[in-house]
Amino acid sequence: MREIVLDTETTGLEPAEGHRIVEIGAVELYNHMPTGRVYHQYINPQRDMPPEAFAVHGLSEEFLRGHPVFAAIGQAFLDFVGDARLVIHNAAFDIKFLNFELGRIGLAQFEWDRVTDTLALARRRFPGAPASLDALCRRFGVDNSAREKHGALLDSEILADVYLELIGGRQPDLVLAPTAPRSTGAAVPDADWRPRPRPAPLPPRLTEAEAEAHAAFVAAMGEAAIWNRKA
Repeated sequence: MREIVLDTETTGLEPAEGHRIVEIGAVELYNHMPTGRVYHQYINPQRDMPPEAFAVHGLSEEFLRGHPVFAAIGQAFLDFVGDARLVIHNAAFDIKFLNFELGRIGLAQFEWDRVTDTLALARRRFPGAPASLDALCRRFGVDNSAREKHGALLDSEILADVYLELIGGRQPDLVLAPTAPRSTGAAVPDADWRPRPRPAPLPPRLTEAEAEAHAAFVAAMGEAAIWNRKA
């Protein structure tokens, strides 16, 4: 299964109010393991940078002016994502902006049924607990010391680690996955495998009183009781 862990940075909170995406970062996972493939792009929003947004990500209007507009990179971004499932923290925010930008240039928008929101996952798993990315890093011991400001690629890399912890750790289905030779892809069961006896028998769980009560119960049923039959 291919997944893309994704984050964006923007000039503000609402695309309907003229705010735009200024950075996209994405990390590819395959079967819950990072492949090393990433996507990273700064984007010229063609507008000013509000001070409150600059305080969050540190991307200035002057810096972004030298980068392409979204229309120039939209198709390449979609090509990287392909048909993968999207993994996003607080997905409603990022999808709102991405679909706005994609819609402006006539490209296909993302459907909600292909999105996993790690914020919702965290709230279901830890009801009432803080669920920000920084809080989840502290919970799972994920190193976010390089996160002095928000950055789309760095946040995606951190989120990938957090996501894997949220779903049970790296390769959560590892124990259940069949082993297979690389050449054929077919699972090869071990026909000679047999369970081994325990080195020492487990101690009985019945108390002495319970054993006596059972013996009395069987005795009261007479010789025809099933427990008295011999194999």
